[in-house]
Amino acid sequence: MDWDAFAVSLKLAAWTAAVLLPAGLLLARTLAFRRVPARGLVEALVAAPLVLPPTVLGFYLLTLMGGASPLGAVWTRLFGHPLAFSFEGLLAASVIFNLPFAVQPMQRAFEALPTDVRPAAWVSGLSPWRTFWAVELPLAWPGVLSAFALTFAHTMGEFGVVLMVGGSIPGETRTLALSVYDRTQAFDTQAAGVMSAVLLGVSVVAIAAAYGATGRVGRRHG
Repeated sequence: MDWDAFAVSLKLAAWTAAVLLPAGLLLARTLAFRRVPARGLVEALVAAPLVLPPTVLGFYLLTLMGGASPLGAVWTRLFGHPLAFSFEGLLAASVIFNLPFAVQPMQRAFEALPTDVRPAAWVSGLSPWRTFWAVELPLAWPGVLSAFALTFAHTMGEFGVVLMVGGSIPGETRTLALSVYDRTQAFDTQAAGVMSAVLLGVSVVAIAAAYGATGRVGRRHG
């Protein structure tokens, strides 16, 4: 078992969820309740990581963060190291390729709320902010749970984008999925099998949590 890679994977998954949940919550609520210009284009961009080959997405992200890019050059001047092939660059890439896994479950949960709930809260004297905290979020929490579970599990198991943007630097950007690949290439099937079983367990738990949360939404509105 590659415990360093496991620690990097956990750290990346935790930070990705911490960044994406509030940002995704804001975007999901906006898409659910507001008239958004070019809504179809916005939703297509959010969903794009689902259908883009990881190597294609990784190529564009690497181009965006590389030392020859404006972003990469500014980052290097400010922090003294490249953005690509660093944990910070890997985190930025993780936030982008996990965007649909965070936004879509929460958007569907908000869209499933009864149409009269929010106006009733406003008539009762609740401000929009209080309505969000006291009414919308408690009713939409299964979508938030589903978003967290799917984002965390997908981050743990992602391979292509992680390899292209982060490389495989031990203790910095080498995740458990990359370690499985390395161990397989070295014919260490026992270690690869143990780590694969860990990733499989994380995926099963995450999918079970997501389906359980979706089922609660369905029963509530059935």
